[in-house]
Amino acid sequence: MVALTFDDGPDPVYTPKVLDILKKNHAKATFFLIGKHMEEYPEIVTREVREGHELGNHTYSHVVLLRKSKSEFQEEINKTEQLINEFQRPPKINILRPPRGRINNRTVFLSHKLHFEIVLWHQDPGDWAQPGVSRIIRRVLSGIHKGDIILLHDAGGNQKQTVAALKVIIPLLKKRGYRFVTLYELLKYSKKYDRLYNFGLENILGKPNTPYH
Repeated sequence: MVALTFDDGPDPVYTPKVLDILKKNHAKATFFLIGKHMEEYPEIVTREVREGHELGNHTYSHVVLLRKSKSEFQEEINKTEQLINEFQRPPKINILRPPRGRINNRTVFLSHKLHFEIVLWHQDPGDWAQPGVSRIIRRVLSGIHKGDIILLHDAGGNQKQTVAALKVIIPLLKKRGYRFVTLYELLKYSKKYDRLYNFGLENILGKPNTPYH
């Protein structure tokens, strides 16, 4: 099992294309949504849930949470979670992906106080930087391991390369025996889940200039 995750949506152009590919390949994914985009395109969120995908919290306005006061932090998370709860019912887990993957001990503490687990990723093929379709494909395929969380984007700019790469990545990994599941399923059944929550602290603290997105 591996988990495809998509940040920054929903987007009226690219999210439907991603959903079409997932549907064609009988694959599930988790979408980390920006609250203000949810308000703009609720019909896309409805489709995500209808087709069996999971919704995660990516804040309301895509701000770096490190810079926010406690009240601002709570507002960014709670506003989006209220929207998510309008679309998706249990079973679900409260998962948060802070923008740019920027976290510290305070971010983790405040997230846990709000009953959220921070889930980042194992693989970042850098699709947000538009490195080329072949490079995105190569980065994912060469570094894949069971239980991995893969970071991709369905919004936040031109995502044509992501869409094109996804058309290749999913069928090839399926031939290798991989199954694409939501984070709820991955964290429930994968033996790797017990260390996912601390992944960000292990890899980002002390590296403030790392271009996580």
